[in-house]
Amino acid sequence: MGDLVTDFHIILAKWRNHFSQQLNVHGVIDVRQTEIQTAEPVVPKLSAYDIDMAIRKLKRHKSPGVDQIPAEVIKAGDTTIHSEIHKFINST
Repeated sequence: MGDLVTDFHIILAKWRNHFSQQLNVHGVIDVRQTEIQTAEPVVPKLSAYDIDMAIRKLKRHKSPGVDQIPAEVIKAGDTTIHSEIHKFINST
């Protein structure tokens, strides 16, 4: 069994070496210099029309979702409420 490594810099160097081998990042001394890409897809912003169509398709007399807002309330809202919903959805 190997000796217990307690020096922070040695531990960091060991992890850097391990992940550089695992990620096939050859010739990179400092991992911070590499470009990191995520696997999250780019989701396009929804148009006001998309939101309006989704609101129109909401079914009445159904149990509300986790937001506890009944579909009837959303459907009864005017363009200001629909615009705010549009802004909210596209802000995430």
